[in-house]
Amino acid sequence: MDIATYKNDVWGQEVLRGVSWDLLWLVIVLAFVAIALHAVYQATQKRGDKPSSAGERVSRHDAIDRAYHWIMAGSVFVLLVTGIFPIIGLEFAWLEIHWIAGIVLTVVVAFHILRSLTQDLSSMAIGPGDLKEALDGTTKPGKYSPAQKSMHAVVTILTLLVIVSGLIMFLQIDTPWWERSNSMSEATLGLVFFIHGVSTLGLIGVICLHIYFALRPEKLFYTRSMIKGWISKEEMTANHDPQRWTPDETT
Repeated sequence: MDIATYKNDVWGQEVLRGVSWDLLWLVIVLAFVAIALHAVYQATQKRGDKPSSAGERVSRHDAIDRAYHWIMAGSVFVLLVTGIFPIIGLEFAWLEIHWIAGIVLTVVVAFHILRSLTQDLSSMAIGPGDLKEALDGTTKPGKYSPAQKSMHAVVTILTLLVIVSGLIMFLQIDTPWWERSNSMSEATLGLVFFIHGVSTLGLIGVICLHIYFALRPEKLFYTRSMIKGWISKEEMTANHDPQRWTPDETT
């Protein structure tokens, strides 16, 4: 299975065209194998009582952060549909929808980065102690577990690669604001397409895992918090160290 595809440029030289989309099926298979293995492992683990969602509540996500999450999720979904479906043979007028969704994603990610500068970044920062914490099943995390921090870091890197490469590609098409420039060599543009494709494939794999973990029964309270903003105090104390995360109470 090839990783990349090639073509001849106007001079007859072989240049990079982009990623080989045969890798799409490999990524999907690997993601579902990982999901199946984790599900089997989890089924063998002994579980305690599930914390109750009743009683006192604590705030986990502000409304503005929940809105960012779902707008980003929606724009990424549109980008994947409009980017992948034509490749697998489902043809439709996708280009304009694709770049509009790309602009939306760029704006919300830029907003998230600016907002993050005013927040406590230490709660999401990955440090040397996170590996030890991940291997020690008795240590409770602060607001975010090592797995959640790692997922956020990987999604951030892949999303930024998609955005930067996408913006470069955006300059090469006609838009309401400019005409295509054709300023890049075919070899350079091929490299940009390759980076865009590889980061897209990475996002597909990570999103499959993210959805799986969001729907696991023992993790559903996190998903609820991304919709309603809160978790119960019992859920918080069962899964987090109150000395490392002291959220505000809510009603």
